[in-house]
Amino acid sequence: MSDLGFQPDEAEIERRVEALLFAAAGPRSAADLAARLPEGVDVGRAIAGLRARYQGRGVELECVADRWRFRTAPDLAFLMTEEREEPRRLSRAALETLAIIAYHQPVTRAEIESVRGVSMSKGTLDQLLEMGFVRLRGRRRSPGRPVTYGTADRFLEQFGLGSLADLPGLAEMKAAGLLNMNVPAGFELPDPARPDGEEEDPPGDDEVPEFAQDFLRES
Repeated sequence: MSDLGFQPDEAEIERRVEALLFAAAGPRSAADLAARLPEGVDVGRAIAGLRARYQGRGVELECVADRWRFRTAPDLAFLMTEEREEPRRLSRAALETLAIIAYHQPVTRAEIESVRGVSMSKGTLDQLLEMGFVRLRGRRRSPGRPVTYGTADRFLEQFGLGSLADLPGLAEMKAAGLLNMNVPAGFELPDPARPDGEEEDPPGDDEVPEFAQDFLRES
């Protein structure tokens, strides 16, 4: 039924946003939601209202990579154990590589190996790319034009982070024993929140972010 000529009130807008998020297959941005609502509505206000309403309930509204979704309250996760599929596990090498990329991005393969202190198997980055945790950032504006890597939105979704700014502090991670790596002398840690393209060129349309290809180019 069309609502042509009808301007919904605040409660109705909140109700519609709730319906859109409930039916969505994945997280939706405020812009995605606004595109399905009457022009000029305050989507942010509706989201804030829903978030307050669902706070402490069995289902909560959370922000993931600047997009919104409903999820089961973390303390009730045990109820879903029998219905969840066994997740694909990352190897220790893949977890260490993912941590390096998250905190040091944009980072090259050579820099990852330098931080870890060991050579990296070709399959490690292949796995992270295939699972959507890592993406091709571009090419460093330095001799050899090495490929750089960064985290993708799937990484934020998997670990429940609103943005890279929500990553635990590096010192906190080391204290917890989750990071045990030495930063080589002269290696500057880039800012994970730095916008793309400041010291690198974006990937070309014909470049495929597969480590199998990039490995050959950088060898």
